Amino acid sequence: MEKTSIPPEFSPLSAFDIRADGTAVALEDGWVGTQAGDGGVWRWLHCDRTDPGFALWASGHLPMPVRAALLQVETRPRCEPMEGGLLITLRGINTNPGAANEDMVAIRLWVTEGLVVTTRFRRVFAVDELKAEMAAGAVPATTAAFVARLAGLLTEKIEEVSAAREDATDAIEEVLLDEEPDAIGTGERQVSQLARSIIKLRRHIAPQREALAKLAVLESDLINPIDRYALRDVANRSLRLVEELDSTRDRLASLRAHIDSLHAGRIGKQGFVLSVVAAIFLPLGFLTGLFGVNLAGMPGTEWPQAFIVMTAASVVIGLMLWLLFRWLKWF
Repeated sequence: MEKTSIPPEFSPLSAFDIRADGTAVALEDGWVGTQAGDGGVWRWLHCDRTDPGFALWASGHLPMPVRAALLQVETRPRCEPMEGGLLITLRGINTNPGAANEDMVAIRLWVTEGLVVTTRFRRVFAVDELKAEMAAGAVPATTAAFVARLAGLLTEKIEEVSAAREDATDAIEEVLLDEEPDAIGTGERQVSQLARSIIKLRRHIAPQREALAKLAVLESDLINPIDRYALRDVANRSLRLVEELDSTRDRLASLRAHIDSLHAGRIGKQGFVLSVVAAIFLPLGFLTGLFGVNLAGMPGTEWPQAFIVMTAASVVIGLMLWLLFRWLKWF
């Protein structure tokens, strides 16, 4: 990849001129123009939206609605034709150190025939991969091809995370649906954590599917048939991702219901055992209470063997009640 110096008035995170011969020229030391240099077909600027220098540059080079969208803090995936170009917002997996994957990062794009401006707040590793591909010679020929490739890289990362969540769900199913009694109470925390992760992922991916589907069928001079096919492929993969997440979410809900039924069954069984024990000792408690009253005329008060007989009678009565409950198949 060739490099050339450019004026220092503005310094994006990275900037490239893409030439007709399929090479990308990395621009350094600053940049102020929106047109590709000599021999360039289109230009890509990747910027930090919190950089005051970018806000100043955008105020003089981009339409107001586009500038506002590229600087917007809160975003959701979308695709809107605007001011002769396309305003696109996409989200990708957050692989920054210490961050959760489902706290997805946003990238905002302004796309015209000769210019792509992307902004981000947190690092988007799919952009780094795309720059590495361009350095290796795999340079998108058009701005629409650039969008299709970036969307594809973002989708690949999401697919990897979705597959990992699905594998984790498979592992939990093997434990919770095992017939061994020791499996009861295992994997409950993992189910809750996975379900929360899936819900967060789907919240971002569902609108991204809609945005990519809209982009794939959008009537625009920027998108040629080849690029449209690539965009449709990414849109279909996003649709499949949402379906996979829905399936995993439903499986986790089923596992949660299974866990609840296991708990209910275990509590019911324990409660039944306690009820049987209480039923056995209820008549025994009545007898001991009756013979424990301190009133004249109680039988056995003068007989030394009365306590032994009373104890034996209680044991016999308890045994008979236990046999009766077994015969009734109460336990």
